[in-house]
Amino acid sequence: MYRKRVIVSGAVQGVFFRDTCRATATAQGVNGWVRNLPDGGVEAVFEGETGAVEQLVDWAHEGPPTATVEKAEVYEEQPQGLKGFEVRPTPHGSSPPPDDGT
Repeated sequence: MYRKRVIVSGAVQGVFFRDTCRATATAQGVNGWVRNLPDGGVEAVFEGETGAVEQLVDWAHEGPPTATVEKAEVYEEQPQGLKGFEVRPTPHGSSPPPDDGT
C-alpha cells in the first residue's frame, strides 16, 4: 500500500476537478479523497498500488481539460487503509479572516 497527498493550485475550482478526480481514481482502483481548499486550491489523498497512485499524481499535475494547474505539491505519507474514494467538504477555519477595512 502506498499513499500520496497532492495540493494543487491554479484555476482548479469550478472546473469539475473533484468529480473527475473521483472518477479517475475509482477507475484506477485507488482509494482516498479530494476536496476544495479555502484558498482556491484542491487537496487530494491517493492510496493504493504504487503504479496506480503515481498515475493519479501525474493526472493531478494536469487535471481535467477545463482546469489550469499552476502548481502541484506532492507529499508521501503513511497509508491509513482508506476504502473507496470520496469528495469531502471544504475545511472551515483555515482561511484568513475577511478584510473589514481597518
